[in-house]
Amino acid sequence: MISGEGFSPSSCPHPNFERRNSISPNGRDKESAFSLIELAIVLVILGLLVGGIMTGQSLIRAAELRSVTSDFNKYVAATNTFRDKYFALPGDMTNATAFWGTAHATAATCVTTASTNTATCNGNGDGIVVPSTGSNESFRYWQHLANAGLIEGRYSGISDGTANTYVTTPNNAPVSKLSNSLWLMWSWGILDTTDPLVFAGDYTRFYMFGMPYPNGAPESINLKPEELWNIDTKMDDGKPGTGGVVARTWANSCVSNATSAADTNTATYNLTNQSIACTVIFRGMF
Repeated sequence: MISGEGFSPSSCPHPNFERRNSISPNGRDKESAFSLIELAIVLVILGLLVGGIMTGQSLIRAAELRSVTSDFNKYVAATNTFRDKYFALPGDMTNATAFWGTAHATAATCVTTASTNTATCNGNGDGIVVPSTGSNESFRYWQHLANAGLIEGRYSGISDGTANTYVTTPNNAPVSKLSNSLWLMWSWGILDTTDPLVFAGDYTRFYMFGMPYPNGAPESINLKPEELWNIDTKMDDGKPGTGGVVARTWANSCVSNATSAADTNTATYNLTNQSIACTVIFRGMF
């Protein structure tokens, strides 16, 4: 047995004893610093998070773009069903008030009389859907479809601006999942080769689809050229100036190889432009 003054177990270090929390020469606790492995793990996690966010945004955008096509098909099907049942186009129907009541007895005043229920106004029965003296057909169009139970929503049936203006808001037109864009039913008839905004062709009945424009139609840009090309290719001929799916205008960065409204066959989508630059018109659908 070993004995002696001042002996204690703590005065004799164990062979496996390590000094934890050692202090580095610069005075920092070694345990408080990140190792290279820890830093690598953090960077990997950050990369995964950023990649996940970007992928998520891409998936959301893709779903929004698919909704454009599905909404179009839904509205066309609803219109055809309406015509089969009522023998007229919604909005243009001459006896709509017989089914759903009268918003105002004076036909001309119906243009500015908003509906809070199914009460509506008659169209003029000319086979197209436009604002007319006796009704605001482009907005009554959505109201008639909703009254018939063929689309969801409740619509005022009038412009949100002064009589016969093209203003569209969620109060009087369906809203898309894509950037809160709006749909508008319209008719321009046959446009010639001198039009400064759209390609020449037949625009007797069409949907305009875009972001709201102050005191105007929903014509503000909402699509990249590649996105519109994708929609056009799936639904039509993939060309911005021909067919049923056409670019809203030829005179901007959405379209290449077009210097006038007459260049319907030479025009192509400007696929090198990755910015929002396009709106679209769906024409000749019924």
